[in-house]
Amino acid sequence: MEKKVTPYKDSSLNKKKQVEQMFDTISGNYDGLNRVISLGSDIKWRKKVIKMVAATNPESILDIATGTGDLAIKFATNSSASRIVGLDLSEGMLSVAKKKVADTKLANKIEFIQGDSEALPFKENSFDAITVSFGIRNFEDLEKGLSEIKRVLKPGGLFVILETSVPTKTPFKQGYYFYTKQILPLIGKVFSKDKVAYSYLCESASIFPYGEKLNNILRKIGFNEVENKPQTFGVATIYTATK
Repeated sequence: MEKKVTPYKDSSLNKKKQVEQMFDTISGNYDGLNRVISLGSDIKWRKKVIKMVAATNPESILDIATGTGDLAIKFATNSSASRIVGLDLSEGMLSVAKKKVADTKLANKIEFIQGDSEALPFKENSFDAITVSFGIRNFEDLEKGLSEIKRVLKPGGLFVILETSVPTKTPFKQGYYFYTKQILPLIGKVFSKDKVAYSYLCESASIFPYGEKLNNILRKIGFNEVENKPQTFGVATIYTATK
């Protein structure tokens, strides 16, 4: 069973509400911090996701936990999709995303909406492709969220997850723990007003099921053709599955 980690340890708020407040708080610094924290590798990982999705020639794409809209915007310029929806819990993150496309031709191609990944506001079989990048570990109920994704994915559609993971080989495993426990907290203190947020992001990444464990959860939900592809010595993993 997945251990639950929350940003602020506030018993009066559930994990979902705490995550929403956390991302509202850090939304202004989020893009820059992502580049610093991943040493720029997140750009390369996202390009691989875009290529995978574009290869299926989807007409409709849903990007869950879209954050500041980076992936959704790339889909708009690098795929044949005529409908792209970016969904996120955080209005703060979405406001940054909307500013990125305001007064551009992409504004009519991408719809950014606030919504809950565990209660998606779409009919069954709505999207040809669905993606989640660095957001699935923030689900309050992982299996419920994955079931919702399967529900709105079209038969034969592609589901892609990009998420942090823990390297399993020496010396990369030791280097990962040193970086996440010693270096990342310092980065958070320097660049963000919310020091707790980046402690949470590190802690949640270290305990979230990855590799074959997440593959098995996807299979349990009913996804087919489940595969995982470790990236950059295993510090991130791309998962693909179909319905």
